[in-house]
Amino acid sequence: MTRVIDRYQALVARGELREDAEQRCAAQRLDELADKLQAVPKRGSLLWRLTQAKPVPQRGVYIWGGVGRGKSMLMDLFYDTVKIERKRRVHFHEFMLEVHARLREVRKTEVSNPILPVAEALVGEARLLAFDEMVVNNSADAMIMSRLFTAMMERGLTVVATSNRAPKELYKDGLNREHFLPFIALIERDLDVLTLNGPVDYRLHRLGGMATWHTPLGEESTAAIREAFFRLTDYPPEDSAHVPSEDIEIPGGRTIHVPKSLKGVAVFSFKRLCAEARGAADYLAITRRYHTVIIAGIPRLGPENRNEAARFVTLIDALYEHKVKLLANAAAAPAELYEKGDGAFEFERTVSRLMEMQSESYLALGHGED
Repeated sequence: MTRVIDRYQALVARGELREDAEQRCAAQRLDELADKLQAVPKRGSLLWRLTQAKPVPQRGVYIWGGVGRGKSMLMDLFYDTVKIERKRRVHFHEFMLEVHARLREVRKTEVSNPILPVAEALVGEARLLAFDEMVVNNSADAMIMSRLFTAMMERGLTVVATSNRAPKELYKDGLNREHFLPFIALIERDLDVLTLNGPVDYRLHRLGGMATWHTPLGEESTAAIREAFFRLTDYPPEDSAHVPSEDIEIPGGRTIHVPKSLKGVAVFSFKRLCAEARGAADYLAITRRYHTVIIAGIPRLGPENRNEAARFVTLIDALYEHKVKLLANAAAAPAELYEKGDGAFEFERTVSRLMEMQSESYLALGHGED
């Protein structure tokens, strides 16, 4: 049987990872959890019925640490290795959007406590929830998380999560944070909290000192951002025709198509992001979903494409505020994108941000860090 630690050691042996005691410890702990989850009889099986077994909530795992330290890599190994049917891996923000939608439907029935039927339904669908990049940045989520996760874990849910933040740092300085504190206590009581802060930032290491802003537009700059995508995601270039895509939900019932989406990295064209009718809500959804965004085909901007330029400014503000990494190919360097005409002065702040976003200090920040 394949184990997390075996696959981890194979990556070290091939030179794709450097030996790291914290990573090794996390791999071993994830193997222990996989063993316990797999030991439970399959739901609906004869043994399950004979023993009237119910899913037992196993002690979960919360892995936190700096950007590029291997959290998602270990999550990949664990999720692919654990052999149970009712498991689900989902980005945390996407999951909470789903929860709020379910709560709205249940409230229509005038149930006194809508969280309980939602918790029961979610646990009925999965007894393992694996969350990438747990981050809490709005009061609507914070207000319900303690009650929701307590109810789910009492009903047999096991949680594995990664985050850039230690539990005590979640939703720091947030509105009505006192309502969120019981959730922090729940994590520290019922999950093993593991730290990954090894010496190697694999995300920066994979870029290998590559530039993040490529000009001019053409085959060479397109090839550069394509190579960056494959380095960041470990996806084989020979399978480029099969890179996963997805549609992400925008508040209000709309969606935005992401033509390439893998391991927290998204690829968009400038036209899709800024030539279509997009707004702050669209860009906020992107910043919450992805730690890195690659934009292809940024043209020169000016009064003649004022609307596209205004959307681009809003997009860069959102990416910058949430410390999303940006790679792009463009018709010109940031300072030359919008050189003259009405709006050029206002664009200077965007130029400053684009320059900072190329710095090593910015690239070393964790997704969503203040």
